Amino acid sequence: MKKLLIYLRDYKKECILGPLFKLLESLFDLTVPLVTAAMIDRGIGGRDGGQILRYGGLLILLAIIGLACSVVAQYYAAKAAVGFAAKLRHALFSHIESLSFGDIDQIGTSTLITRMTSDINQMQSGVNMALRLFLRSPFIVFGAMIMAFFIDVKAALIFTVAIPGLALVVFGIMGISMPLYRKTQGLLDQVLSTTRENLTGVRVIRAFHREREEEQEYREENNMLARAQLFVGRISALTNPVTYVMVNGALVALLWTSGLRIQVGSLTQGQTIALINYLSQILVELIKLANTIVLTNKSLACAGRIQGILEVNPAFSIQMPGELGGMSDCADGNFERKGKEDLEEKEISLQDEEEHSGGKGSIGEAGNLRGQAIFEDAALCYAGAKEPSVEGVRLVAEPGQTIGIIGGTGSGKSSLVHLIPRFYDVSQGRVLVDGVDVRQQDLHALRQKIGIVMQKAVLFRGTIRENLLWGNEDATEEDLREALEISQSMEFVEKKEKGMESHVAQGGRNLSGGQRQRLTIARALVRKPEILIFDDSTSALDYATDAKLRAGLRKLDYHPTIFMVSQRTSSIRHADQILVLEDGKVIAMGRHEELVEKCQVYREIHEFQFQKEGKEGA
Repeated sequence: MKKLLIYLRDYKKECILGPLFKLLESLFDLTVPLVTAAMIDRGIGGRDGGQILRYGGLLILLAIIGLACSVVAQYYAAKAAVGFAAKLRHALFSHIESLSFGDIDQIGTSTLITRMTSDINQMQSGVNMALRLFLRSPFIVFGAMIMAFFIDVKAALIFTVAIPGLALVVFGIMGISMPLYRKTQGLLDQVLSTTRENLTGVRVIRAFHREREEEQEYREENNMLARAQLFVGRISALTNPVTYVMVNGALVALLWTSGLRIQVGSLTQGQTIALINYLSQILVELIKLANTIVLTNKSLACAGRIQGILEVNPAFSIQMPGELGGMSDCADGNFERKGKEDLEEKEISLQDEEEHSGGKGSIGEAGNLRGQAIFEDAALCYAGAKEPSVEGVRLVAEPGQTIGIIGGTGSGKSSLVHLIPRFYDVSQGRVLVDGVDVRQQDLHALRQKIGIVMQKAVLFRGTIRENLLWGNEDATEEDLREALEISQSMEFVEKKEKGMESHVAQGGRNLSGGQRQRLTIARALVRKPEILIFDDSTSALDYATDAKLRAGLRKLDYHPTIFMVSQRTSSIRHADQILVLEDGKVIAMGRHEELVEKCQVYREIHEFQFQKEGKEGA
């Protein structure tokens, strides 16, 4: 929680003035019983109408001043709390944006959403209540007790017994409820995760008629959350009745003691009323303090969850050359960073690399090459996985070359290309772009060189033009039209009434799968990248459109290095090199003709698709 308080530093004035005006309000509140006692003893007891009016006017004045102080305090407390929440939310969102794919995979999207919304809202309420009541309530409690001693010492001894008992109840309930609130927030994460999953996959659920099963799963998780909230709510609800019983018991004792002392003349009726008022004030403020503490418990639990995310160090830190190396021990996701000597022990021969790269270039050859990508025994093991998804990949992709990547589902095709823009860091080996390890490059500068079309086409709410400008904000009209032409998107964009100003729904829901894919390809082309990655992003295109797209890519004047991940041999048959992956390993590398002849896996894929295409053509 302390680390999060830095987001209040711009609201120092509000954090001082809010509690200060609350203290002023409490001073006027503590004065009211004394004025009431004087009005009873001197005005009512003495049948003096002038005294009654004077003290009555004074009470009204105290009420107005107290109200003004309260309003000012509420304003400053609310301003500080809302500003704190806004800054914290911004900082959390910025930090989440800096996390790697691996970090987000481990934490979970649903829990991040909960922290961004529910947890920060709870913290906002907690800060607001703390600024208003954490000083006022204890001040009223101890102030009332001190004022009671000024009125009558013997009667005030009742306060010294009641207040510690009340404090014990309040803080005892707080100690029990605080860990329970953390648990309920975790259960809320689960409910949110299930809700998000169901809403995302609603079409699949209906297609397989799984509504009842999903409703049952959601009902169980929701009931579990409800039971946990009811349990902690019942514990917190004990605060009010227990404190009321104790305060009313103290009130009975006070009335009994005061009545006896009034009879002997050592205590007046007005003083008795003042003592009762002070006891009532203590009761009200302790109830407020109890509710504040309950809310603060929730806020502290949420603060711990938020701080846990902010303390996650992004995996993409810039490292010095001597610190580079691989990570091994894939089992259970416990990676141990190894030294650079592990890479040297691999004894990668330049001759082998030249064979793999078709005789072009060599490993580690750094120059002014724009778009060169080199894999040196690259391996990737996801956190928690027992086996690497990609391992032992050695490849040199020269500028302007087209690299085809093919393999079965789960063979590691996407994992391999995700190492280039550093969506994930290698677990072992190195990946170099333009002769420099990607872990040594500025992340923003590295990704500026790369255009990637994801496997799942994602578009954002706005216009077609706005989505295309994601690739390059400074792109000209000619650049946008060229990207649309090459991606084969112009044919459907021109048919729309508003052209590039046509509206795109969130996720591109108002477009077909093929249209979404073509627009995401156009978005990547607008950047004019040095390296262009297609992560199986032409799967929704028919063969004719796919062929036109490949022909357009060959005509690009800036000649990017292209990585084409595909399930179709027709999409990669003209590539300079083709990698065939199986279980994360490169089992063959070469041109289309060589692989058809020498690689059984590639030949089977090609022949099956060739026969299928032939039948479809017939």
